[in-house]
Amino acid sequence: MLPMSLQDPASISLPAKVSPIESSSVTSEPASEPSKILIGITGGVAAYKLCEVTSTLAKAGVEVRVLMTRQAQSFVSALTFAALSRHPVYTDDDFWSAKQARPLHIELGEWADVFIIAPLSANTLAKLAHGLADNLLTNTVLASTCPVLLAPAMNTDMWRQVAVQRNWQQLETNKQASRYHSVGPNSGRLACDRIGTGRMAEPTEIVTTIYSLRHTKGRRDLLGKHLLISGGTTQEYLDPVRFISNPATGRMGIALAQAAHHRGAGVTLVHGPLTEELTNTIPIPIRTIAVTTAEEMERAMLSALPSADWTIMSAAIADVRPTKTVAHKLLKQDLPTHLPLSTVPDIVAQLASQKSQSQRIVGFAAQTGDIVTPARDKLKRKNLDAIVANPIDKSDSGFGSSNNQATILLADGRQRQVAHCSKLSLAHQLYDYLLDVF
Repeated sequence: MLPMSLQDPASISLPAKVSPIESSSVTSEPASEPSKILIGITGGVAAYKLCEVTSTLAKAGVEVRVLMTRQAQSFVSALTFAALSRHPVYTDDDFWSAKQARPLHIELGEWADVFIIAPLSANTLAKLAHGLADNLLTNTVLASTCPVLLAPAMNTDMWRQVAVQRNWQQLETNKQASRYHSVGPNSGRLACDRIGTGRMAEPTEIVTTIYSLRHTKGRRDLLGKHLLISGGTTQEYLDPVRFISNPATGRMGIALAQAAHHRGAGVTLVHGPLTEELTNTIPIPIRTIAVTTAEEMERAMLSALPSADWTIMSAAIADVRPTKTVAHKLLKQDLPTHLPLSTVPDIVAQLASQKSQSQRIVGFAAQTGDIVTPARDKLKRKNLDAIVANPIDKSDSGFGSSNNQATILLADGRQRQVAHCSKLSLAHQLYDYLLDVF
């Protein structure tokens, strides 16, 4: 049984330029994953958001190089990005510099493992769509073979122009073969005070997508599949302000949804109550269904099951609920000294019993102590295809943490260990394994 609680909701000088192929000795991810990120910044007010992206990556030990167009330097100085990336910034003035032993665009293009272009302006979008190369940034794109992440930002009317949409669709077509990936644009208030589509994705969403591309190297190996994912907790109310729940935050479910989306899958995420901060990290293309109680989650999951290829039940459902619920807040003296409880429906078992032969059901088991034995029992008893056992009594792991660790168990007895890592990394390692065995 998951833990339960009865709650009341309450002046820097530039260093000399060095070759971009020099490597940092610090890394925040396994050495087998690429860690060289090239950021290309074009002209746009949203260029300021790349300050946070650059800083976040550099602080995490990722090697970051920044190149800027002339127009970009009108919005944020090259000195700012040099300080944040811990490396001089490349501009068009460096393009054919005699100091470079090899053409700079060739060297940068070969160096990069992921190339992000943001804010992607209508002008640069048109150049990419037609293979034009008239500056350092566009020449570097053509001289590279790595995944390219595009983060558009422009006025709503500009974004809606037929020519702009044609160029965008040209880059988005044939996703299986294309090296271009996208994040945004989102909707909201723009710098011109218009409200609509054209707002650049937030730094956290951009960084998360970069981390996914580091892991997958741009593979879209879930393209054509639809994943149904549950996440978060449920709340079973005694009265309007008191409920039985557990500490699950929904981070694991969101990470699973993000990773699946980044790998090309269609995703439906059924989630319990989330903070606004976590809600804002869910990519817009993901279909979300918000629920509160286990009964609501049961209905949503069973309704969405027929269209799912894989269903991953990572939500931590409250195991019991008050037998009686009242519509008004109980006075303190009226609270029951003994609380009659009833069990909630076993959602994952129902999903497994209703799946077709081609569908796959994956459960999660949050455990203390020996995590494998009870998870294996749950795997067999509920007729699941796989289960992810994760400890909730380990430091910086499980509930409330951005990190996790797990043992993945298959119905045929095989299993794989996943060492302590970010929840996004765990999600990707789970998909790597499931793609091998399903």
